[in-house]
Amino acid sequence: MAEEKNYEHIVVERPTEGVGLVRLNKPRTFNALTEPLMRELTHALGALAADESVRCIVITGTKRVFAAGADIKEMAQATPVELMQKNFIGRWEQIRQVSKPIVAAVSGYALGGGCELALACDMIVASETAVFGQPEINLGVIPGAGGTQRLARTIGKALTMEMVLNDRRLSAEEAARFGLVNRVASVETYLDEAIQLAAEIAARAPIAVRLAKDAVNMALETTLSTGLAYERNHFYALFATEDQKEGMAAFLEKRKPEWKGR
Repeated sequence: MAEEKNYEHIVVERPTEGVGLVRLNKPRTFNALTEPLMRELTHALGALAADESVRCIVITGTKRVFAAGADIKEMAQATPVELMQKNFIGRWEQIRQVSKPIVAAVSGYALGGGCELALACDMIVASETAVFGQPEINLGVIPGAGGTQRLARTIGKALTMEMVLNDRRLSAEEAARFGLVNRVASVETYLDEAIQLAAEIAARAPIAVRLAKDAVNMALETTLSTGLAYERNHFYALFATEDQKEGMAAFLEKRKPEWKGR
């Protein structure tokens, strides 16, 4: 795997054509999501999103832990004004707004902000050891980076209430059963499967993939009628692309399309 720009808290690689891989790299602190780490992560994702050769992104941690949450030392004595001025939680929203698809490859603990980081991605491939949870209630606070909102929209109100109010943890198998993750693999293969999924997506029409991601996300933000109109407009817009002409011509000519991303 080719390694890229040197960061202190993450590692960026290109494991295969069209795929960018970002590894959280603070194993001694269980990949605690500190401000410096999140700053590097959002910077790297922005750079990958701007790189035309990258069409899908994977975020992962280690086999033992994806991310065990935010750094409590950073927050313990913070005031509301300090938190608002830093806009630390805004980093999770920056990740959600990345235009290219992001696959989270999760093994071990994904707790608190780590669970919310996985939720901010578009798909999750979990190892059989993955554990998802929102334990903030044990610290006298609640999830603040999307845990209450994205979980409820994904697994429903009742289970979200139990996770948020009573620190219920979900195993990988439970997370798959409740629709939180796309698939579960062994600890030895989960990252390879996430990269393979990303590579398959990267091989598809780039503009259509980006608009499809945007349309699906809109389904969680608005009413059905507004969402249908949004989807329809994206559908029409794609008929202005060269890839639409190429894709339909390739289908009619029974050959593999050659996507240009324009």
